[in-house]
Amino acid sequence: MTLNELNTLSASAATDWFQQTCAAQSWIYSMVNGRPFGTINDVKEYAKTAWSKCGNEDFLEAFTAHPMIGDVDSLRKKFANTKTIASGEQSGTAGASEATLLTLKEANQAYLEKHGFIFIICATGLSAEAMLSTLQARLPNSTDEEIRNAAQEQIKITLLRIDKALAAKDEH
Repeated sequence: MTLNELNTLSASAATDWFQQTCAAQSWIYSMVNGRPFGTINDVKEYAKTAWSKCGNEDFLEAFTAHPMIGDVDSLRKKFANTKTIASGEQSGTAGASEATLLTLKEANQAYLEKHGFIFIICATGLSAEAMLSTLQARLPNSTDEEIRNAAQEQIKITLLRIDKALAAKDEH
């Protein structure tokens, strides 16, 4: 997708396109209505501004569109619409030991039970061990603090997905 193509999509098609980068409907609405964008950097700056205006309900809505770290079956089944853009985001779990993956799964479950949403981290470039270490460090935090932490990670993920989706035919 080129920037020009994104700018000229119908509202419905643009909604579908932005949904593959972030599932928060109010953010998507803002992005669709923020067009046209002059550069890819403009898209990303607008995305950050729109995200900063979102609230906890929006954040939690976005989090529901993520598979649990290391849950490959969930990634394949539930998130087919983000498959292309999200591919490789959890590649750091591919070479992890069974013990690390089991501990990661257990820590993820404990996090979900405590906070009511899955652990969100911008996993690109991180090993399973690094993700596990961060998860264990964040697990004791309050849920309010974790919503803020996860929201900061979500915008990183969103910006990477925007870059990836527009990178094939980058036009500045």
